[in-house]
Amino acid sequence: MLGVRVVEVTAEGMRTASGEFVRAAAKVWAAGVKAPDFLKDIDGLETNRINQLLVKPTLQTTLDDDIYAIGDCAACPWPEKGANANVPPRAQSAHQMASRVLGNLRNRLAGRAQKPYRYVDYGSLVALGHYSTVGNLMGNLMGSVMIEGFIARMVYLSLYKMHQLALFGPLRVGLLMIASFFRKRLHPRIKLH
Repeated sequence: MLGVRVVEVTAEGMRTASGEFVRAAAKVWAAGVKAPDFLKDIDGLETNRINQLLVKPTLQTTLDDDIYAIGDCAACPWPEKGANANVPPRAQSAHQMASRVLGNLRNRLAGRAQKPYRYVDYGSLVALGHYSTVGNLMGNLMGSVMIEGFIARMVYLSLYKMHQLALFGPLRVGLLMIASFFRKRLHPRIKLH
């Protein structure tokens, strides 16, 4: 069932807005992303129904050029996908937005023009437990390529390390890797109590 609103979840299943009860032992709720409630109350800024700040292509808010918004709290237009489409609230888009805002802040301080943000989708990877990863990689050379298994896991782990390097720097990431190496050897694989 698509586009059906769930109004109640019990141990036995879920009740839809139409009153239908769907029996289910396992239930997964994927409600999407909503920006923090305080954003809708910021005076003088436009927000959408999920509290995201509306931004121009430069990532400046629509009503105040002194405020930039990135990541989950920004409703950034994605013209390549259609008139009403926004850039998806994912880590890669937030990372790209942060880089564009940094460039635009430098341009602004130097008296140069703001450059528009353009989202580039490099694909998605999902780790399904410790031993399984699936995803698709997007690129100009091959289009969209589905990957899974060991190769997908290695790509996922390398991306994770790249994010850690960007956040913590090489010294801390090296120390984290050493600590993880020893932690895995000291902790039991199963819970003993």
